[in-house]
Amino acid sequence: MDDTLKRLLDAEMRAEHLANQAEEDQDRIIKKAVADTKTENDRFTARIPDLHRAFIAKAEERAEQNIAELRRRYDERHVQLRDQAEQREDEALEAAFQVLIAPDH
Repeated sequence: MDDTLKRLLDAEMRAEHLANQAEEDQDRIIKKAVADTKTENDRFTARIPDLHRAFIAKAEERAEQNIAELRRRYDERHVQLRDQAEQREDEALEAAFQVLIAPDH
């Protein structure tokens, strides 16, 4: 009976040792996961200014493209209006001359 009791106590001691070791491993894994998460969070936080600058640069680039397109359209429209004014200049001068010559008509 003493031998059986001794084997049971040894088995209980080994089981307790394994349980303690498992708890220590679990604590170590949790601490490592927390540390890794903090490291990744810090790394991401450190990149925020770069991400912000890149976003601003892209937005400025798009704004400059839009401004260039608007200027191009404005210039085209300006040329069209100038051409129309030149085309109608002779008609306007003739009409004004007619008004001056014969104001009653």
